[in-house]
Amino acid sequence: MPKNQYGFTLIELMIVLAIMAILATSAMPLRELVVKREKEQELRTALRQIRTAIDGYKQAVDDGRIEKKADESGYPPTLGDLFLGVPDIKSTEKRNIYFLRRLPRDPMFHELTVAGMEAAAAEDTWGKRSYKSAPDSPQEGDDVFDVYSLSESIGLNGIAYNEW
Repeated sequence: MPKNQYGFTLIELMIVLAIMAILATSAMPLRELVVKREKEQELRTALRQIRTAIDGYKQAVDDGRIEKKADESGYPPTLGDLFLGVPDIKSTEKRNIYFLRRLPRDPMFHELTVAGMEAAAAEDTWGKRSYKSAPDSPQEGDDVFDVYSLSESIGLNGIAYNEW
């Protein structure tokens, strides 16, 4: 071989490829951890937004801005009322009160995608607890007192998402 030719041998290239493969496989778990952490942050934010909106609805009922029947708890009958709006009975212009711009989807909700089927509505991705329901066994009812994730997966903090 002439002295002025430079390059890599096949063995050197194989060693470099092996090192790059090892580095790539070690980075995959870290990427999965980052994605899971982002979804958990999304879940925290969505739960906070919905729970704040539910509390705002209850406060509006207590302030007499939303009509309430004697046998109702004062919490919204559905999650849809939070973003579709409800009539403000104190408004002279008959305006609606809105508590959310849109209802966020549960980021932990995994649905089977089948060709030709519509995706689940955002309201259907959440578990709902009524006011009369016990905290340890939440049940749906005539109103929405609280929401929770339907996912039974365990979070990075060791607590199941449906217990957040």
